[in-house]
Amino acid sequence: MRVAEIGDNCIDLYKRIDRKYPTGNVVDTGVNLKKLGIDVSVISTTGSDYYGKWMIDSLREEGLDISHLKVAVGQTAITYMDMDGNDRVHGDYEEGVLADMVFDEEDVRFASEHDLVHTALWGKAEDVLPKIAESGVPIAFDYADRLDHKLVEQTLPYVTYGFFSYHSGRDQFIEDYLKDKVNRGMKTAVATFGEKGSLAYDGREFYVGHIVPAKQVVNTVGAGDAFIAGFLYGILNQMSIPECLQKGAETASAVVEVFEPWVR
Repeated sequence: MRVAEIGDNCIDLYKRIDRKYPTGNVVDTGVNLKKLGIDVSVISTTGSDYYGKWMIDSLREEGLDISHLKVAVGQTAITYMDMDGNDRVHGDYEEGVLADMVFDEEDVRFASEHDLVHTALWGKAEDVLPKIAESGVPIAFDYADRLDHKLVEQTLPYVTYGFFSYHSGRDQFIEDYLKDKVNRGMKTAVATFGEKGSLAYDGREFYVGHIVPAKQVVNTVGAGDAFIAGFLYGILNQMSIPECLQKGAETASAVVEVFEPWVR
């Protein structure tokens, strides 16, 4: 089984506490999938600077296919981070070479050779999703907490598994929201509620997911991406939706126990 991760990569830089690591939605999800035993390819663009080399070396070390990770002259994207207790705080963002990132026909061809394609809201892959969808490959999309973002509607016809972050927990709004997305195209829509668990709808019924308590919470960064990795691992292994939710919770629990967005 092979998953193509198409989208952004960046460096999270904690200047106040002198910590940093390579990350990005598709990077975090991809590395976690690889650690679960799924082969992963990264389709993205990184910079020609020190951080870009670090990104390439890190992903190669983790065993990901980086044959379609391009290098553009310029700065690797950086997100300036801080901590509020055990919660991450997102600061300024320098887009760097991602400002001009595009995906070409070769990227589409390569992605379409995989068993599943995953991307995210800031991955800039929305324009190539129709062509990837034409190949019949399932597409997973992480919309974060932007439930009203224009890309939800734009990508809806092409997305098989949609993931949404919703902080209020299960209520009538999110039930109606997930139902609407499945009724209009998705196979399964999933909402994560942080410490309140998760909820999935597949067109037939709702499934409730519970958290797996962590031994200690060091940093919540990457929990959402880890959950998605666990869920998609379940999908690829033909698990039931409740089993996928459980695998997602287990993977997220392990990640919040370390500072980085994946368990080394």
